[in-house]
Amino acid sequence: MSFNKIQPIPDVETIIREIPLPAGLGQEKIKRDRVIADVFKGHNDKFILIIGPCSAHDEDAVCDYIGRLAKVQEQVKDRLVLIPRIYTNKPRTTGEGYKGMLHQPDHQKEPNMVEGLKAIRRMHIRAFSESHIPAADEMLYPGNYPYLEDLLSYVAIGARSVENQLHRLTVSGLDIPVGMKNPTSGDPEVLLNSIQAAQLPHGFSYNGWEVSTTGNPLIHAVLRGAVNQHGESIPNYHYEDLVNFAESYLDRNLQNPTVIVDTNHANSNKKYAEQPRIAMEVMHSRKHSELLKSLVKGLMIESFIVDGAQKAFENEYGKSITDPCLGWEKSEKLIRQIADMA
Repeated sequence: MSFNKIQPIPDVETIIREIPLPAGLGQEKIKRDRVIADVFKGHNDKFILIIGPCSAHDEDAVCDYIGRLAKVQEQVKDRLVLIPRIYTNKPRTTGEGYKGMLHQPDHQKEPNMVEGLKAIRRMHIRAFSESHIPAADEMLYPGNYPYLEDLLSYVAIGARSVENQLHRLTVSGLDIPVGMKNPTSGDPEVLLNSIQAAQLPHGFSYNGWEVSTTGNPLIHAVLRGAVNQHGESIPNYHYEDLVNFAESYLDRNLQNPTVIVDTNHANSNKKYAEQPRIAMEVMHSRKHSELLKSLVKGLMIESFIVDGAQKAFENEYGKSITDPCLGWEKSEKLIRQIADMA
């Protein structure tokens, strides 16, 4: 095998011992998890926003952003549950580009995954300690989940990972909500198959152990649009799209059927400024249909301090180095508009 062994990866216990969760935060996470789970189970009619940067590349800017988010959360807490996006590993369609803080704790230096594991844990802890809101992260590498297990309140499975067997099996053992995105093709049957698979119990090999899981009833759908054979973006957030998908979803008799709409990616053709318009259309659709009001329980929004995106070698504070994001002022306005309609 033409592998070059660089350095061993420390086990979970070693990293957690070196970077422990501060006293008290564990109980705060349990309380927050209960609130979020109640929304997915239909016991709470608050609306969920999973919101934040496309990728978390700068700890100071991320914590600054989430501190702002926490202040708004307090003001809209009667209607909205905000879950910050702190996405620390990024899939790359062509294999090129910034792969996240897990790979590069300093995005302008060489990769170092051992330091990256430590950096992402420190950042999640700092963000949680300062904001008192546990975050979401994307599961790109299923085996890495235990390094953040005590910190995350939500996990996303990306469009390129949703058909992967190990992703489906791993999240069947999580006890927090997991959003399965539709594949880039947009095929709803693939998405529903993924949800069904992850809600079932399984036995498999995981991180050196034979394990069994009980199935995760909080697995749900995230609609992010599709890309056709010509490379054109095909949205799936319009009223008819949502109704058709909701009916197919209910036909499966899955547990806690829930749809989260991603307002960026192929739904916006990565035109970040379209996100407020898309969000408002989804909120109007919920007003028009009891079916959608019961199933569409949240939105995913890519947002940071500064509008747009920059190259990875640039260094503008609070600006994405991956997909373009909605800036803070527009994001805060949008959050309040969504709260008024929720």
